[in-house]
Amino acid sequence: MRKLTVQTFVTLDGVAQDPGGFGELERGGWALGFFDDTSSRSATESILANDTFLLGRQTFEMLEKSWSQNTGPYADALNGIAKVVVTNTLRGSLPWNATALPGDPAQTVAELKEAPGGGILTYGSVTLVRTLLQHGLVDELVLGVHPLVLGTGTRLFDDGLANPLRLVDATPTATGVVALTYAP
Repeated sequence: MRKLTVQTFVTLDGVAQDPGGFGELERGGWALGFFDDTSSRSATESILANDTFLLGRQTFEMLEKSWSQNTGPYADALNGIAKVVVTNTLRGSLPWNATALPGDPAQTVAELKEAPGGGILTYGSVTLVRTLLQHGLVDELVLGVHPLVLGTGTRLFDDGLANPLRLVDATPTATGVVALTYAP
């Protein structure tokens, strides 16, 4: 079975919305000031360690628009990885090396995990991630907890989490972000 890793940024108050500054929040882009060379290298290595990038439709559309024309080690890794978009509104082959997978998100991802291949990586996609967590499909959850409070925005765990998680690692960065790695 393929390993599914979710990596997402959150603030101290749990907001996961618009860390990259895509115009969703007035204070969007809140994670950008915390990126340094080490963070960039780590993000690139994470993408290269997997062979599938799993996204919800909205996150796919935002990232494709922002990253598909960029270059550099991180952008090249992101542009090169095969992408699977869980959606019932898009169909078939998509731009940016992506394929739409329709159907029930939990069932679709469960089938993807059973298919041949390497690791599956997910960023953002809060609605999709909530579903995956509720159905016990996440093998590793990595939260980049940023030292700020927004007070508003979509939170990753608005409705709680039925399946308990076990802390595997806690790694502080030079910029004050703490990467918390959890497993089921």
